[in-house]
Amino acid sequence: MTTTTTRPAAPAAEASRLRMPARALVIVLFATYLALLVWIVLWKGGTPWIGEAQDRVIKLVPFADTSEFGASAPREVLANIAFFVPFGVYLGLLAPGWRWWRVTAISAALSLALEALQYVLAIGSTDSTDVIANAAGGLAGLGLLALARGRFGARASAVVVRLCALGTAIALIACLMIIASRRDGGPPGDRPGGGPAPTQATSQARLVPNASPSR
Repeated sequence: MTTTTTRPAAPAAEASRLRMPARALVIVLFATYLALLVWIVLWKGGTPWIGEAQDRVIKLVPFADTSEFGASAPREVLANIAFFVPFGVYLGLLAPGWRWWRVTAISAALSLALEALQYVLAIGSTDSTDVIANAAGGLAGLGLLALARGRFGARASAVVVRLCALGTAIALIACLMIIASRRDGGPPGDRPGGGPAPTQATSQARLVPNASPSR
């Protein structure tokens, strides 16, 4: 008597898995996105610089208006969500078997790392609101990918990869335009090192001993 074994149907994760060279393209697009994300979050699209110790700001209470900080602006919250939507999409493309909570946790971990870097480098404010909004953005990106798979079926990955490539091209062009329009990419009124720009009077005072800046 001959027994035959039937293989179970491939799970949805296997059906959604990218093949080469599409996977290689997604990895390149993902790396480009991460580089742009770090540049925008840390230096707001300007020349990389490092601040000074007194410039460090940290807000532990999310969203709310406190005695030291105002309430989080809705526009900034929405921007922080939007910045991480592609992160959830890319994770969903590269690791279709990951559950939603894992993608959300990794999004929050990346956001926390960026906020910690802002504190260490003394550039911008370290805000717990950003971590929550970024994690929500990663989850939203995964949700959009799930909707695309339900709408386009087997063609979903190819459609989403094309949209990611188009979005990356547009983002790169926008970044080049920002760089071209800025003479000094550092913080307004500051040197790349983070300190205040010297005035003409203070510059003369450094050249002349015991001289004091004119008022």
